Amino acid sequence: MKKMVRKTAAALTAIAGAIAMAGATAQTVQDTQTPSNGLNIPDGVTVFGTNPDIRKPTAVVNDTVITGTDVDQRVQLILGLRDLKVSEEEKAQLRLQVLRAIIDETLQIQEAAVNEITITKAEIDQGFNRVASNFQRTPEQLKTYLDEVGASERTLRRQIEGELAWRRLLSRQVTPFINVGEEEVQAVLARLEAAKGTDEYHLKEIYISATPDRAAEVTAAMQKMLEQLRGGAPFEYLASTYSEASTKAVGGDLDWVRLPMLPAPLQQAAQEMNVGQIAGPIEVPGGYSMLYLVDKRQVLTADPRDARLSLRQISLGFPDGTTQEQASARAAAFAKATQAIRGCGEVTKAAAELNAEVVDNDSIRIRELPPQLQEIVLKLQIGQATPPFGSAADGIRSLVLCGRDEATGGGLPSAQQIQSGLEEQRVNLRAQRMLRDLRRDAVVEYR
Repeated sequence: MKKMVRKTAAALTAIAGAIAMAGATAQTVQDTQTPSNGLNIPDGVTVFGTNPDIRKPTAVVNDTVITGTDVDQRVQLILGLRDLKVSEEEKAQLRLQVLRAIIDETLQIQEAAVNEITITKAEIDQGFNRVASNFQRTPEQLKTYLDEVGASERTLRRQIEGELAWRRLLSRQVTPFINVGEEEVQAVLARLEAAKGTDEYHLKEIYISATPDRAAEVTAAMQKMLEQLRGGAPFEYLASTYSEASTKAVGGDLDWVRLPMLPAPLQQAAQEMNVGQIAGPIEVPGGYSMLYLVDKRQVLTADPRDARLSLRQISLGFPDGTTQEQASARAAAFAKATQAIRGCGEVTKAAAELNAEVVDNDSIRIRELPPQLQEIVLKLQIGQATPPFGSAADGIRSLVLCGRDEATGGGLPSAQQIQSGLEEQRVNLRAQRMLRDLRRDAVVEYR
C-alpha cells in the first residue's frame, strides 16, 4: 500500500525538493507597446543582424564554459529521473530551458565564490546520498543509473553544489536583514481568523501569454500538453518548461489560495474541479492558463481527508498470457468475493479463496490515496470494501476499512509559524532580485 501511494505523490515531491533546477526564475512576458515600460519601441520594427530566434546550446559565462555535454547530461538527468519520454521538438525546448538554468547556476556559484563561500566534497556527498535515498537507490545504484540514462554523477553533483552555494549566500547576505514586525504577524492571524471556514485551494498553473493572433496557436499547444499529461508527463515538468508565469521556478505551484486571489475565469474553474483534476485551456487576461487542483480544504477547519485509516488491501495479479475473457472472469469473481466481505476478519479467508495477497497499512491519511479513491473511502463504514480497481498490468485490488481516527486540528498557526512564512517569502523575493542583477551584469557569450 505504501508503495502505491509513493508512486502517486512522493516521487514528484522528491524530485522537486532534492534536484529542482537551482535559481530557474521565470519572468512574465510584458507587452512592449505599453507606455509604462519606458522603452518607446515603435510598431513594425525590423530586426537587423543575427536572428534572435536562434539560441545556441553552449555558452561562456564570465569565462566559465558551459559545453554541449553539460546541457545534454542535465537534460538526461531530468528525463531519466522522471522517466519521461518526449519528442525531439520538446527535447529541444527543454535544452534551452536547461541552458538558462545552468547559466543561472553558474552565476550563483561564481557569486558565492566571490563572497568566499566554498561547498565541501562532504556536503555534496551528503546531498547526493539524499537524492539517491529519495529515489530508493543506494548512491552506487544511482551512479550506475545516471550513466545508463545518459546523464552523469558530475552533473548532479554540480547542481547540488549550486543549490547549497546559493542557499548559504542567501543565509549570509539576505536572511539576517529580513525583519517581520509583530503587527504584520497579528494582521495575518486576524485575516486567517476572518477567513475561517472559507474554501482554500492548492493549485498549480501553466500560463502562456497570447495576443489575439496567437490564441489558436497557444490553445493548440495546451491541448497537446493535456495529451502529454494523460500519457504520464508530470504537471511540474510541463510548467517548468513552458509556463511564462513566475511560478515556473517551482513547477507552477501557486500553493494554497482563496478564490478572491484568482482572476474570475480561474475562480470559476477551481470551484468546478475535483481534487486531482486538470482544467484548461482557460482564457485569462493576456493569455491562457491550465490548472491542476492538488488539494482542497477549508481555512482553519478540520478536514475529513486528514483522518488516519487502518486499511487491508487485497490484490490479485493477472498471470502473463491471460486473455481478456479470462481477466474479465477473474475480475468478476474478485468483485463478488470482496463485496461480500463483512469486516476485516474475513479478508484473509477471502484472499485464500481467490489466491490473492493481503497487505496491511495502519496509518494512512485519506488525502494520501489517489484522488479517485478519496471520495469512495470517505463514505465507507468500518468493515466495508471499496469497489475493485486496478489495471491489466498491475492487477486488481480492493481496500477494506478496518479503523478510522477522525481528523483533528483546524486551529490558527502559531505566531512563529506566520513569522517564518513571511520571512521566507521575503528571502525568496530578494533572491530573485539578486539573480536578476547577476544576469544583468554577467558577460555571457553563446557559441
